[in-house]
Amino acid sequence: MAKIMVVDDETDLEILIKQKFRKQIRQNEYEFVFAINGRDALEKLGENPGIDIVLSDINMPEMDGLTLLSELHESSPLIKAVIVSAYGDMENIRVAMNRGAFDFITKPINFEDLTITMEKTLKHAMEIRKTLQAIKENNILKMYVDENVLNFMGGQEYESKIMANENIEGTIMFVDVCGFTKISETTSPDIVVSMLNTYFDAMVKEIMEQDGIIDKFIGDAVMAVFRGEYHLDRAIDAALTIRNQVNSLPKEEGKETYQPKVSIGIKSGEMISGNIGSATLKRLDYTVIGDSVNTAARLQDAAKENQIIICESCYEQVKEAFKCENLGSINMKNKSQPLTVYNVIE
Repeated sequence: MAKIMVVDDETDLEILIKQKFRKQIRQNEYEFVFAINGRDALEKLGENPGIDIVLSDINMPEMDGLTLLSELHESSPLIKAVIVSAYGDMENIRVAMNRGAFDFITKPINFEDLTITMEKTLKHAMEIRKTLQAIKENNILKMYVDENVLNFMGGQEYESKIMANENIEGTIMFVDVCGFTKISETTSPDIVVSMLNTYFDAMVKEIMEQDGIIDKFIGDAVMAVFRGEYHLDRAIDAALTIRNQVNSLPKEEGKETYQPKVSIGIKSGEMISGNIGSATLKRLDYTVIGDSVNTAARLQDAAKENQIIICESCYEQVKEAFKCENLGSINMKNKSQPLTVYNVIE
C-alpha cells in the first residue's frame, strides 16, 4: 500500500480525493493522510511513519508549501513531494524545484494527470528505498560473508559459474581455543560470547595481516585459508603471532579464572575451492574441501596448548625459515599410516 499525504487548506479537496481514488482506497492500494498546512503536515508526518509522497499546495496559512519543501528536505529526504497549486508561474515552479519538489501540477486538477504523476513519483520513491535497503543489506552481508566471496558474486558471469569449482594450492589453518567448552558450562552465555569474540578478534587481525581468508567460525575454532605466494609461510607467521597475542590477553575482572590458550593445526597442499550446499534449500557455503583440509583439522585435534602442529611435508618446505621440534609419529583417523608431525617453536 502506498501512503500519500495531501496538504491543502481547501477542505473540499479531501472529499474530492477520496471520491476520485475510492477504488484504490477500497483495494488497499492507496492510503491518504490529510493536513491543512505545512505545520500540520510536519506534525502528522511524525504521527504517520511510512509516508511515501506528499502532494502539497503552495498558498496556505501558518506554513506555506514552499517552506514545507525546505523542511521536508531537511527532516525527511526520502519523501518525494509534488506541488499541486494554482500558482503555476515559472518563478514558483523554479523555487519549488530548487527546494526539492519532484514535480509540479497546476490547479484546477486534472485527475488523470495527477494519477500518472503520483504513480511516477511513487515508483521513484520506492526505487530509492529499495536502493538504500540493498545498501543496508550489503553492509550486513559483509559482516557474515568474506569479501573475496562477495567480489566473486559481483562478477558478471557468477550465475553461470555458481556451482563451478577449482583445484587450488593453498594452506589451511585451524585454530582452537583450548578448554573453552569447559568454561562455557559454568559461565553465563553473555560473558561466554564476549570472551570468545575478544579471542576471535585477536586471531582475525593476524590472519588478515597475512592476507589469509576467514573461511568460517566453528564453535570456539577458526578455519582460515591462505593462497598465493608463500601461503604456508604466511600461515605459520599468522599462527605464531596468534599464539603470542592470545597468551598476552589480560584476564578480565569478574569472570571465572581462565587464561586462554590456542592449539593450531596447519596443512598445505591441493584442495577444491567452490560452493558447497543445497540447491533445494538455495543455500551455499563458499569454502574449500579435500584431504589437506581434513588433515589440518586432525592436526589441530592432536595439538596441545600452545602447539602449532604441521606434518612432515610442510616441515620440509619451511625448515630453513622456522624452528621446529619433531614430535614423532601419530595415528590419525582415516589414515592407514602414522604421520610424522612437528611443533613450530618460532
